[in-house]
Amino acid sequence: MEYTHICHPFRPIYNEDSEILILGSLPSVKSREQGFYYGHPQNRFWKVMAAVMEEKRGCVCNVPRTIEEKRSFLLANHIAIWDVIASCDIKGSSDSSIKNAVANDISGILAGSRIQQVYANGKTAGRLYMRYIYPDTKREVTVLPSTSPANAAWKLEKLVREWADKIADNIV
Repeated sequence: MEYTHICHPFRPIYNEDSEILILGSLPSVKSREQGFYYGHPQNRFWKVMAAVMEEKRGCVCNVPRTIEEKRSFLLANHIAIWDVIASCDIKGSSDSSIKNAVANDISGILAGSRIQQVYANGKTAGRLYMRYIYPDTKREVTVLPSTSPANAAWKLEKLVREWADKIADNIV
């Protein structure tokens, strides 16, 4: 597979009430095709977030399906999302192939919200954050296990438990 130069196609999702920021590495090929974050049908991000909100709030949270439902879900729960990488060369959706990376500038999100904690969705996002963003922000990051289908060792229930344990205290 050949390298392709990718420029991040999505704007960050946040507002002034956002209290946590979850950063991925870069949208996958499927996400770019669908036009929104975590668009691969096997990515468990939306299922995990709905389950965490259910646990935190003690109510039934449906897994958001449409882009508008996903955007509304995030904002209603004071969650901001974006990705560490603004542009890079990558083979398909393989985070391990990323080279020539340029980071997104998250200072606007931090200044325009009430972000208390930054989380990385996966080790690669955490590593890239520490390399490219932390030197400027000095904001610590908590690395969560990736919701990607490539992280098959983590079953859904285990992901939900780990995410809930790490982020529940920072959710309003």
